[in-house]
Amino acid sequence: MKKGSTVTESKQYQVAVLNGDGIGPEIVPASVKILDAAMAAVGAPAIAWTELPPGRTAIDTHGTAVPAETLEALNNVDGWLLGPHDSASYPEPHKSALNPSGTIRKHFGLFANIRPSKAFPGGNAIVEGTDLVIVRENTEGFYADRNTYAGTGEFMPTPDVAIMHGIITRAATKRIAHTAFQLAQSRSKQLTIVHKANVLKMTTGLFRDVCKEVALQYPDVSVNDFHIDAMTVHLVRRANKFDVIVTENMFGDILSDLAGEVAGSLGIAPSINSSDTHAMAQASHGSAPDIAGKNIANPIAMVLSSAMLLRWLGAKFGDEKVLAPPNSSKKPSKRPSWTAPRPRTWAAPPAPANSPTPSPTASPPSHTHNQPITSCWHVLRRSLSLHDWRGGLPQSDFSMLLGWARPASRVRTYSRVVWKTTRRLKVSFQRPALV
Repeated sequence: MKKGSTVTESKQYQVAVLNGDGIGPEIVPASVKILDAAMAAVGAPAIAWTELPPGRTAIDTHGTAVPAETLEALNNVDGWLLGPHDSASYPEPHKSALNPSGTIRKHFGLFANIRPSKAFPGGNAIVEGTDLVIVRENTEGFYADRNTYAGTGEFMPTPDVAIMHGIITRAATKRIAHTAFQLAQSRSKQLTIVHKANVLKMTTGLFRDVCKEVALQYPDVSVNDFHIDAMTVHLVRRANKFDVIVTENMFGDILSDLAGEVAGSLGIAPSINSSDTHAMAQASHGSAPDIAGKNIANPIAMVLSSAMLLRWLGAKFGDEKVLAPPNSSKKPSKRPSWTAPRPRTWAAPPAPANSPTPSPTASPPSHTHNQPITSCWHVLRRSLSLHDWRGGLPQSDFSMLLGWARPASRVRTYSRVVWKTTRRLKVSFQRPALV
């Protein structure tokens, strides 16, 4: 189906679950429960889940971290959730091989890694008001373990010499540039190109120049560019002045982790990896093996990544129940599926007949339970607002949740958040039954 067309009946999505290592078996099933509740709340068909083995579990049962059966099954589903991997703990030769995430990205050509970073109120952000998206080219660049068709771009001709390839192509750069510009058009129409063309003149110089060529097709988008070293300083000092950032593989990986911390914590940083035909939800953080099994891991990044996947599916199949904004009878939004909607200003509801005229300075309500639920995205946003918790918090008050995410370098907070969310949505906190 053409992306953006509308269907009258929601599709039953086939989604695979790969729990991964470390805290993965805790945060991924929590996300499954939230998505199930969201689909049920809008009357959409339940997602058909399929659990597949990845990581250390697959090594023990299949002799490889990503079995051929897993890759074949992923090709036959609409999308999948991938938990974090702890490849550093794998036995050799698996430890030295391409990790599960890289293997899957490379196999399916998931060229776009979209990583939002947003500072929520009360979230201990370094730069308040940060709300940006990093668009990372995912298939080449300076990640030598995945930028070649066969083998790797890293080798040692002698025990004392190590060499790596950095690969930038016009085709891949043009593809990711179009993705970034389309995203910028749906937001504030600002785009920043990050490179190191003053030193790496041919490689990142080509990346910069191709992005500027593509910019001519998007005259409504304002474009600037920075060197990677300067960009790290700008993010720390004024991340709230940037919107969409496009860059190559390694630079994007580094910048998105930095941006996640600037916005509050990697524990709340989601991402999606996609091509035109496949998509994978994967939180930006790692497997946190030191807290695995303690039921204290923060699931928010995985939940938000799953929401991004749901919007990607809604855009691909024109699913109105997934895409429609709350209280709207308009056609589904055509904004790219990996972006969260901008905050909407609150307006007081119409006053009943014969009632006093409401004050023009009326405040938003602290509870929104009685608002109609018209989309899965609405449910997911509501499920993270903690209306019922500790006497009822408004949606804008993320402070009780995100204020706990300390230290910022840890994926710490807190099973009771998901417990309360799932309890209010009338689902249990037990492991879901997967097909």
